[in-house]
Amino acid sequence: MIAILIIIPFIGYFLSFVLVKQTTKNHRKAVTISIDITTLILIISVHFFIKTIWGQSFLWLIVLVMLLLALLFAIVYRYFRDEIDYVRIFRGYWRLNFLLFFCIYIILLLYGLTSSVMESVIGS
Repeated sequence: MIAILIIIPFIGYFLSFVLVKQTTKNHRKAVTISIDITTLILIISVHFFIKTIWGQSFLWLIVLVMLLLALLFAIVYRYFRDEIDYVRIFRGYWRLNFLLFFCIYIILLLYGLTSSVMESVIGS
């Protein structure tokens, strides 16, 4: 089940959405909590996609990019606001991670599919 969620994070989003929606009866809360859960699933999925495609782990690079993104996000937030609200910064940073890792996931998915198709066509 965990492997399926890592391979197809959209299933994780759907399952968490249905579960939270049934529990809270609040659509907006269900969407935000599901996106938060899916962000973690996407980060793990990207790691395993990279490991599968190139045969080595770049988890250190993923963590480094996330830390630098957090720092940049906090600096930009501080530039536009006079005070630092850590909850808002983390929430915005986490949503930015969702967008970033969703895009990376799609790119890696397309690259992996294309390369495996090309490998099977050229290899035959």
